[in-house]
Amino acid sequence: MKGLYEIMHVFLTCFLALYLAHLLTDFVLQSDQMVTRKRRGAALAYAEHGAIHFFAAAVFLGFAIPGLAVRMDFYGFVLALTVVHLGIDWLKLRLVNSGMLEDSAGTFLGDQALHTLTVFLTAWLIARPPFLTVLAKIHWAQSAIEKPLLVLVVYIAVIFGGGYIVRFLTKPLTKQDMSILGETTNEMQNAGMYIGWLERFVILTALVLQSPATVGLILTAKSIARYPEMKSVRFAEYFLIGTLLSMSLGIMGGITLLKFLYGAVTPSK
Repeated sequence: MKGLYEIMHVFLTCFLALYLAHLLTDFVLQSDQMVTRKRRGAALAYAEHGAIHFFAAAVFLGFAIPGLAVRMDFYGFVLALTVVHLGIDWLKLRLVNSGMLEDSAGTFLGDQALHTLTVFLTAWLIARPPFLTVLAKIHWAQSAIEKPLLVLVVYIAVIFGGGYIVRFLTKPLTKQDMSILGETTNEMQNAGMYIGWLERFVILTALVLQSPATVGLILTAKSIARYPEMKSVRFAEYFLIGTLLSMSLGIMGGITLLKFLYGAVTPSK
């Protein structure tokens, strides 16, 4: 039983470390300029993205499980995952550029699902736990290294990854003319993106610190700050939909962390 527990610990730690590297590579360390160059098929942009992914994956996985770094196949697994990662990126951009896929929330979520699957398979190949055991006995992380990894994964996924979801889902609303607000569509989207990052960070932290009332204060503060623009029906729709989507993602992430840290989704009194 002890051997199986150790194998499951290695598997879960590998998955969290590699997924954290993926999130940082795609949502934090990948600039808009790099994305534009990748869309144009620039080989150097893919090489830079791949180097960042390989380095981040090797560092996080090597730090989380130091014993892996001395294995020859360790770097082979990380390199293979990086190559597959770049292949998925290239295929998605190729299909979007050709018009076979729409650059939408569905495409984004499908792309991320493929990346998650490849991370899962890589972690499984490294740890080699019984597959049926993985499906039947996945449980909340308990070890000292798994806890901070999971917290980081949730924070980065919700704050930065969530921003892409909100942006894709509200894109149809920004296609309408909003010049009456004195802001260009890009300026409004960029401002919303930065505010959304801070908003989801505060919501996550408030729930983790068991202060749910703070979530209501965020909505109130945003409404007051944007009150003059709310006279525009188009902006009001964009604001409310974007805010509710952003807050929903923050709350879902907060519920995940509450269950993980406290064993229940109801904050203690």
